Amino acid sequence: MSAPDDLVRAVEATLFASEKPLTAEEISRHLGGAMVRSALAELAAHYEGRGIELVERGGRWHFQTAGDLAHLLRREKEDVRRLSRAATEALAIVAYHEPVSRAEIEAIRGVQTAKGTLDVLMEAGWVRVAGRREVPGRPTIYATTPEFLAHFSLSSRRDLPGIDELRAAGLLDPVDDAYALLTGGEDGDRGPNSEKEDESS
Repeated sequence: MSAPDDLVRAVEATLFASEKPLTAEEISRHLGGAMVRSALAELAAHYEGRGIELVERGGRWHFQTAGDLAHLLRREKEDVRRLSRAATEALAIVAYHEPVSRAEIEAIRGVQTAKGTLDVLMEAGWVRVAGRREVPGRPTIYATTPEFLAHFSLSSRRDLPGIDELRAAGLLDPVDDAYALLTGGEDGDRGPNSEKEDESS
């Protein structure tokens, strides 16, 4: 590739053709080892404010519909699989505390977590097995995935909202403030005698 413009076009074409987000290293390997970070920055600036944008989520680059236009493409259909409250809480705990074991998730939630809850999150591609804790019994530990960051439009876990932001957005149950537990808060703390909730929904 003789000119920078050719490299920018090649990076653009590679991203358009890819079925999944790509790291800069993956793009570089695809283009024979070319240095692509400046080309990515140029493309991101070029698409800024347009109908589609080039974004980096969790170290991976992809094109997405501009946030203010997403409603134009949203299909009017019911989501076949909605996350249960248990799955939503488990996902939040993994995101804020990863890597975390199932026992640690249960300790934070204050109730048992059905195995199927984590299976649903892994099938969605948002949670992955991250190894085993080096303690007796060597329990499996879980972490979030780049797909989780991309789905929720997060560049990294540092972009996760804080407890005050969640409360201001009305995302915290005023009675059972489950998310407060995720950031060390004491609101709505549920003890070990809380009823086990329905995990089947």
